[in-house]
Amino acid sequence: MNHAYFQDLQFILINFGMETLVMHYLMDFILLISPQFVLLQYIQPFRLLIGFDKSQCRNCFSEDIFSRFAGLGLIKSNILDSLVANQWFVFEEVLLGSGMMCQRCIQSNYQLAGGIELDGSRLFRNRMYKQHGLYSSHVRQNHSAEKRHFKQPLNAYIIHNKRFTVEEQEELRLAMNEINDYTNSHLNKTINDIKTLPYPLVRVIYLDYRNITPQNNISSDFKATEMDSRSPMYELLDNNFIAQLRVVRQMDIHITGPGTGQMYQTFLSDGSVNINLGGMNPYKKETTPIAYPSFLEQYVTAGIPYIKGLYYPINKRRDGIKRNEVVQLIKQAAQMIMKGFSIPVNPKENLAPDGQVFVDQCEHDKDFCQLVTIRKSGQFWCNNMWTEDLVHERRQWAEGGFPINGANVNCSFNRTLLRSLRQKYGIEYRSGRE
Repeated sequence: MNHAYFQDLQFILINFGMETLVMHYLMDFILLISPQFVLLQYIQPFRLLIGFDKSQCRNCFSEDIFSRFAGLGLIKSNILDSLVANQWFVFEEVLLGSGMMCQRCIQSNYQLAGGIELDGSRLFRNRMYKQHGLYSSHVRQNHSAEKRHFKQPLNAYIIHNKRFTVEEQEELRLAMNEINDYTNSHLNKTINDIKTLPYPLVRVIYLDYRNITPQNNISSDFKATEMDSRSPMYELLDNNFIAQLRVVRQMDIHITGPGTGQMYQTFLSDGSVNINLGGMNPYKKETTPIAYPSFLEQYVTAGIPYIKGLYYPINKRRDGIKRNEVVQLIKQAAQMIMKGFSIPVNPKENLAPDGQVFVDQCEHDKDFCQLVTIRKSGQFWCNNMWTEDLVHERRQWAEGGFPINGANVNCSFNRTLLRSLRQKYGIEYRSGRE
């Protein structure tokens, strides 16, 4: 039997399941796989041994991102499977799995695992830019105001989100126009006059990533040779993701709702602000009396030490996104940036009120904390949780439990403590069941 010996491969990672939600999965199995890997992967390139569903991923842009990020490309498991009948494959080193540090493994501090203690968020961002032929913009080591100028407007981007209703999109448009009109009216003033304004100059743009495409001015009519493993223009032409990264690195204020769009905040420059506009749960019942506010990926914000996180007022989110609240958040973000918030930031301050409730609950209710942070057989629905469900006592945290897949799921916790913490952080509670 033949033997293929992969002596040159420094790292092989194995992933089962490929999706276009590439940021979730890259951070899941690359950023957080182990302390040794987080440190060493940024020195040497590696290959990915990757498996995905061909029926769902015939033309996934994420395949190219995975390949570029790794540096040595991909080995697809279905190709390997077809060859193992006739030969062995020997790898010098294989890293598999992320243990209790996966992207949706809850930590007691409600932070993205490894993002701060291993500086993983920064390393992940920098490598992503480097492997796509870009550099992350300004390095700010101590505070957010470094290398900034008062006459240069800050760049704020409102990222389109499927959760925005038609009415909310109109409110966002009005907020954008108000801020831009203010900036235009003061743009030609002297630096001393600008410094005395109530808040810094900001330029706001509404952005849908689907409209960001590469501006390639190079003819692509080049024929590959027989030895070309990739297009001869591979290193010279931008793709959609590179075009998006070019925009993200210019952002000072990143504004969007919950979901996959929040994952791009990791790519923000040092001293930027992420504004999470929140949403309402449960899905498709957002306007019903039982709905409650939800910020979802706030643990990502808490795991990024070089940005500041702001949130739509939690008790006002039931009324929908309103122009005045958005304007105030943009003003607050701009003032924080130009006054120079400290870097690294305090992680707990990057959480919304319900995220801070979780941290306090975990600190004082040890049985609960062990239940949600240690993965065990039979406890999936207690591990697979969002703090908003806990804080509003819904789903598996409701009194009497909640039916999931034909079984009643009831996760235990100190309910008296939770209710006192909810009051401490001023979170409005409305009873109800889905």
